[in-house]
Amino acid sequence: MIQAFAFYLFAIVVIVSAAMTISSRNPVHSVMWLILAFFNAAGLMVLVGAEFIAMLLVIVYVGAVAVLFLFVVMMLDIDFTEMRAGIARYFGIGLALAVALAAEVMVAIGAWSAGSINLSRRVAPTDAAVPNIQAMGELLYTRYLFVFEGAGLVLLVAMIGAIVLTHRERGGTRYQNIARQNQRRPQDATRNTQPAIGQGVEL
Repeated sequence: MIQAFAFYLFAIVVIVSAAMTISSRNPVHSVMWLILAFFNAAGLMVLVGAEFIAMLLVIVYVGAVAVLFLFVVMMLDIDFTEMRAGIARYFGIGLALAVALAAEVMVAIGAWSAGSINLSRRVAPTDAAVPNIQAMGELLYTRYLFVFEGAGLVLLVAMIGAIVLTHRERGGTRYQNIARQNQRRPQDATRNTQPAIGQGVEL
């Protein structure tokens, strides 16, 4: 019973969070909704017995990709004065979300203690004696190899996009010229002097 309740709870929250991610006008709120979707997707992975994939969702996507998106969003021109003014107004909503996430964690722990859903054996049947990590590795590097490589390309494009967005020309800023530095000779960079006692160095 608790497994079915947890499944519908996580599935509904994932769908709502995904819809809010693409419909939110504030980019920071959009990233926060995306993080919520990742957490609930990890809960679904726990229900089907894929604990390793759930940890990957939390560590890799929430801890790296979502933070990268948030970093890119922070580099955009956003009026942070208006955002700070709404902290007190949204404090109750934030507290309610924190309590809801804590309740979801308790539900996930209870559902995991009751055992995984048999749906995982029907979708990707594997030998019960094979560990979870080994079964996932065999699927990734055999059946889903091209999909796995495609996901890597998507992450590469996201990283390049973050670099392009953050590397902007700013007036009055001196940038490093690597070619000019490589062409510089040692005699142009240093000058040996022998000043007399009590006499300073001429610049």
